[in-house]
Amino acid sequence: MAYKDIINDVLEEVAAAEKKYPSFRSSHEGYAIIKEELDELWDEVRRKDAYYPRHYTEAKHIACTAIRYMIFADRMKVK
Repeated sequence: MAYKDIINDVLEEVAAAEKKYPSFRSSHEGYAIIKEELDELWDEVRRKDAYYPRHYTEAKHIACTAIRYMIFADRMKVK
């Protein structure tokens, strides 16, 4: 898979998440959600039956949440 395909996959995830979930209410909430996604990847990494499509999905969730946090931070800088 080319990096452009991966980026497009993440951007599709961001668009879906933006429709489904409200923006972060605080920096603490954004951090907590990123950490939760990272913990889910860590759980997958520690499994004895490594299934890399699950790793990919969890990494995509981390990237998506990080981008959503960047959107939140950008919106907050004008306040």
